[in-house]
Amino acid sequence: MKLATFNVNSVRARLPNLMEWLDTAQPDVVLLQEIKVETGGFPQMGDWHCAVHGQKTYNGVAILSKTPVEIISTSLVPDDPQARYLEARIGGVTVIDVYVPNGNPVENEKFPYKLRWLEALYERAKVLLHEETPFLIGGDFNIIPQAVDCHNPTAWEGDALYRPETRAKWHQLCHLGLADAFRALHPNEAHAYTFWDYQAGAWQRDNGIRIDHFLLSPQIADRLVSCTIDKAPRGKDKASDHTPLILEIEP
Repeated sequence: MKLATFNVNSVRARLPNLMEWLDTAQPDVVLLQEIKVETGGFPQMGDWHCAVHGQKTYNGVAILSKTPVEIISTSLVPDDPQARYLEARIGGVTVIDVYVPNGNPVENEKFPYKLRWLEALYERAKVLLHEETPFLIGGDFNIIPQAVDCHNPTAWEGDALYRPETRAKWHQLCHLGLADAFRALHPNEAHAYTFWDYQAGAWQRDNGIRIDHFLLSPQIADRLVSCTIDKAPRGKDKASDHTPLILEIEP
């Protein structure tokens, strides 16, 4: 089973690129973030089964699947007006698609909101682990877990993506027993980035960061085959500033 997570940075603006990539990569399940469209305005996707939690102009998450998708929840933080969470069941696996708040600037409410959101995700993961539910969490976490996950760690000091409080929330999730799929297989690989800013030639200089992740419950981690970064879409014309992360697990 091949799954992918891809922050498309507007599904309508990147639709030709997305459809080309789907045809080339042939995933079974795709988690999309930052679709930037209301649920009812999500484009037709051919034979794909689509679960969508969107909003106008900002945020939004969607899951595409070759098999039927049963939506479990679109809510993580009570009364949250931002569309950032989609939990579904696909073929016996609970699939959680997340677009974690960026958290910048840290001086205002955005950073506490990010930390509260991550705490809610931690609590949900605890429940699923207690229930022994096979699950995975994929998406744009807006977290740089370690220094190796960014081109220049010094430049990120103080940023919400790399603040100690943010990384502590990441480690809290991992300490529950969730596996970072990419690092489980590539523990020391450098220049393994999933995001390059549009500014200052970041893509051309490979000045990137790893902020798109898959976290796996023990039942799914036992089925892990591969986890790779597909950099090709980032080099396309009119590309998203993110690129897909691809996960393969045994059936």
